[in-house]
Amino acid sequence: MTTRDMDATQELAAFLRTRRERLDPEDFGLPSRRRARRTPGLRREEVAEMAGVSVDYVVRLEQGRGLRPSLDVVEALSRALRLGPDERGYLFDLTRQRRSDTVKPATAAAPPLAQLVADLAPLPAMVMNHRYDILAWNAQMARLLLDFDTLPPERRNVMWLCLLRPEMREFYVDRERVVREGIAHLRTAWAAHPQDQVLADLIAECMARDEEFARLWGRRDVKVNGRGRKVMRHPVVGEIAVLFETLLPLQDPDQQLVIYRAADEGSRVALDRLASCGGGEG
Repeated sequence: MTTRDMDATQELAAFLRTRRERLDPEDFGLPSRRRARRTPGLRREEVAEMAGVSVDYVVRLEQGRGLRPSLDVVEALSRALRLGPDERGYLFDLTRQRRSDTVKPATAAAPPLAQLVADLAPLPAMVMNHRYDILAWNAQMARLLLDFDTLPPERRNVMWLCLLRPEMREFYVDRERVVREGIAHLRTAWAAHPQDQVLADLIAECMARDEEFARLWGRRDVKVNGRGRKVMRHPVVGEIAVLFETLLPLQDPDQQLVIYRAADEGSRVALDRLASCGGGEG
């Protein structure tokens, strides 16, 4: 099934099933069941009891039968399934119980943000939207990752480049973790922007052309990844470890300012070498 055909009701059903099946009955003080079971985790009856709803209601939700849970039910299900903050937000977006799709997708960086990206040099910095489209960057980021000026605007997307541009496939030392976290972040964006056809088309293309993406998307991991560490194999200066931080401007809610810093002394030296190289501004 392609993302173009995905329906939020069916995604809600699958998400609830996977969250229920990952739970261990012993963590809830429930008696262990030694007989063979068709599925792992808690039973629907157990989730229904903890959420204060009927078993039939849980069954209908997990079968994607068109229900739209109330705010109270969503809260109760979140507690019963022990959802983390990002998973809870995803559930609220799927059930349309919080503001969703009211922010117009950004297609260009706000001028003050673009200027800030330039001013942050020599730190590599860029501005992205919720799709991972790269809207602005400084020369240091281009030297570290890729000369974005050589790409058509529709290909200036971090996920697309990581998955489908051949020379980027070996760029990240821990590639699977980077891709897994990126997909988990992209899934939250998909739930929050259900009418974004450009995003849906991006996900559909990645699913069709990359088996790794399709496999990881099917796990339904959800995580807003605004801070972390990445290690890169740079073709000029060798291995570089960076710490990244993502900031969200209040006046431009669909724009994310991403800043890289060296994670160790060797990486700082490597970034300094890159800063002394030639390159273009974004």
